[in-house]
Amino acid sequence: MASPSNSANSPSNNAGSPPSSDSANEQGGDGYPSSQVNGAVGLYGTTGSLPLKDRVAIITGGSGGIGSAITTHLTSLGAKVVIGYVGDPVPADSLASSLNNSTTADSGPQAIAVEADISKEEQVKYLFDKAQSTFGPKIHILVAAAGVQDPKYPPLAETTLEQWEWVYNVNAKGTFLCCREAANRLVRGGGGRIITMSSSTVGSLRPGYSTYSSTKGAIEVMTKILAKELRGTGITANAVAPGPIATPLFYAGKSEERIRAVAAESPMGRLGRPEDVAPMVGFLASDAGEWVNGQIIRLNGGYV
Repeated sequence: MASPSNSANSPSNNAGSPPSSDSANEQGGDGYPSSQVNGAVGLYGTTGSLPLKDRVAIITGGSGGIGSAITTHLTSLGAKVVIGYVGDPVPADSLASSLNNSTTADSGPQAIAVEADISKEEQVKYLFDKAQSTFGPKIHILVAAAGVQDPKYPPLAETTLEQWEWVYNVNAKGTFLCCREAANRLVRGGGGRIITMSSSTVGSLRPGYSTYSSTKGAIEVMTKILAKELRGTGITANAVAPGPIATPLFYAGKSEERIRAVAAESPMGRLGRPEDVAPMVGFLASDAGEWVNGQIIRLNGGYV
């Protein structure tokens, strides 16, 4: 595990410090395989079985629910991964160790865990510095998967400034800091990918989600504009917006009855799984995803 000298001491696998001990956070599968049949181009637009071979990906929240599945999937596609996390190092270190033990690569580690609070500018820089010092100067992919949500789901009229600032500092400010660093440090000329994490709550407009959903709305607009600003660099920027996904972040603060009701709202009759999200991120990170740029990809089984 690597950690900056001024790393945060928040008790979570997420960036930023929660306003209370019962705040929920998730900052830190296998999916569809990349295939080559008789020399044909596979799902990820390459002629090899490892479309992300030797590419370096930073995943914030990389040991959380969705983040862990994304990290595992990108590694299965050949990427070297930097697992960003805050708080308890065990999940991130365990994931990195598992990924390194499962690879036959003889050129050093395939995965490292790095503690970095994405709401702090200097720690975001440290995260990128650590990626370069470990894997070399080229960073190809940023997946900004870190995020927090207050499990009390307060209506706007009852949301404290402290609660609002905490969610905005991690979700909106943290994503901004990571995207800004990526815009300046990802490889030019092809293969550069920025993938942010929004939410289908932007479309569902559920009461109790005003703060959380507004941060995700900000991320969507920021991502779409960033794609235009990166004209000529070969770097794409897209947002993935999952619906209800069976992760600790989703379950926090919800009754069993509420969870069943949300699952029943989906035309698919179930909650999403982290493994439903990871393959789309893998596609966007690959060469096949190059023509998808400035888009919001809603992964919710028809929920919205």
